[in-house]
Amino acid sequence: MRKDVTACRFSQPGATLPGPSRSLQSMPPLAFVPRHLALLALAGLSLAAFDAAALSRRDQANIEALNQRMAAAETRYREAMVKIGNADPSGAAESNAALEDMEDVVAACSAQKGCQLSTMLAAYKRLLKLNADAEAEVVEDAPEGDDHASPLTANVPEAARAAQLLADDHRFDKMVQYNPAVQAGIRRWLTDMRGALITSYENYQYMRHLMWPQYERAGLPEALLFGIMAKESNGKAHSTSRAGAAGPMQFMYATGRRFGLGPDGTGFDTRYDPRSAAEASAAYLNERMAELNRSIELALAAYNGGEGRALRVYTAGGGRGFWESDVYNQFPPETKDYVPMVIAAAWLFLHPKQYGLDFPKVDAKPAPLRLVQASSIYQLTICLGNGGTREGFMRALRNLNPRYEAESWLPAGSTINATTKIVGLYNRYCTQGPRAELARTLVMSDPNSAIVYSVPVQPPVSTFVPGAGSAPVAVATDVSAAPAKPSEYRVQGGETLTSIARKFECDTKELAKVNGIKGPRFAIRPGQTLNLEGCRN
Repeated sequence: MRKDVTACRFSQPGATLPGPSRSLQSMPPLAFVPRHLALLALAGLSLAAFDAAALSRRDQANIEALNQRMAAAETRYREAMVKIGNADPSGAAESNAALEDMEDVVAACSAQKGCQLSTMLAAYKRLLKLNADAEAEVVEDAPEGDDHASPLTANVPEAARAAQLLADDHRFDKMVQYNPAVQAGIRRWLTDMRGALITSYENYQYMRHLMWPQYERAGLPEALLFGIMAKESNGKAHSTSRAGAAGPMQFMYATGRRFGLGPDGTGFDTRYDPRSAAEASAAYLNERMAELNRSIELALAAYNGGEGRALRVYTAGGGRGFWESDVYNQFPPETKDYVPMVIAAAWLFLHPKQYGLDFPKVDAKPAPLRLVQASSIYQLTICLGNGGTREGFMRALRNLNPRYEAESWLPAGSTINATTKIVGLYNRYCTQGPRAELARTLVMSDPNSAIVYSVPVQPPVSTFVPGAGSAPVAVATDVSAAPAKPSEYRVQGGETLTSIARKFECDTKELAKVNGIKGPRFAIRPGQTLNLEGCRN
């Protein structure tokens, strides 16, 4: 599958809205105005229109009631923040209830003639500022190098986020053609692909604070980011296609190199990094849109079918749109499917309730996790449990820590990226106790030890001994006959480097480095001899 990234013009028949571009001269005047100021300007225009229309007394009374409800909810939220600061356990419930009240008011305002969303958004802006101040210490304690984290993106209240999307990102609706092909895509996402869509949403919520700021700075809709990610990888940072496209945004190697992605000198390919991939994706989209008349459809076609083909088709077609038959029919079937499917996923991201779609609420507030003892992502996944989620936390931990293989051992004292919920569960279940011991036993289990040998001397069995510390103990059936620690190992059929690393308690990347094996695939062959330097077992 050919992968690049997308662009931005969405047109309805007879109307085109210019999309983002790198050239200031080519942008409409409002494009570089801060978002909240642009919203207020638009709200002012609508207010003038409603003055001319002379609202009825009932409408005026309804609007006044909504304003009073919003003011009361804001006061309630501020009081709840004081309780939280004083460690009052009722504060969290009060703040959640206040936010729900505000969300209801915003929904009612959007349906009420003459109600100005700008008034409601002003209250949200104050809440965001209040929330940012309250969370400043958490951000300061973030892992070193996490200089892009922001409480405005990492910890936005759900109600405020909904209001922001209603007021701003719904411009996406005017930038694309909503036609039967898109409707067919929506139907597919809501039927046999519903599970994949919900999974994509859950995965995205954990990475949102890393990815969305890159699109926001580029002036691109968040819905577009979600649509591409859902279709490309379902939000799995380590996704790799047969054609070699990699990462959550599925960049091909050559294209990724053009936009700053690829090996970083440590053996890690930054195509797998959510923040870097989103930043490169936004740059790619703006570049394509500058070539393709701000057409998101054509930019998406370039993302999937190749930018050279898209530009040739666009030029030969005299600048006509993607849905024109002589343009559309020059793209391969995969691209014809890809474009409406991305738009459909983006549409559902913005309009879930319209289609009876309930996206799950995800507690994804970022927080660093310092390991008390050596562990792996597999071991953490087991001891953390489900924690109220459908599938547990392995995908979240992998997406937030793309540099680590799930089987790799992380030494005690390591700090990894997590969420506040994961940190709480770790402290409760993973540092000590029966679940922590069980998780370690399961991870250390060796299927080969289940085999009964008929020869007198049996191989040692790797067994975790409770109370023996973090290092496993090799217990042999005949201590006098126990072989010395092996220094080499011959690869057997069906084995991978990660399975061998787990067997001998090595770090996968260290084992690869010692043997000159390049990532991220760490390809090995049967019969190959590996040096086990640095392995424990």
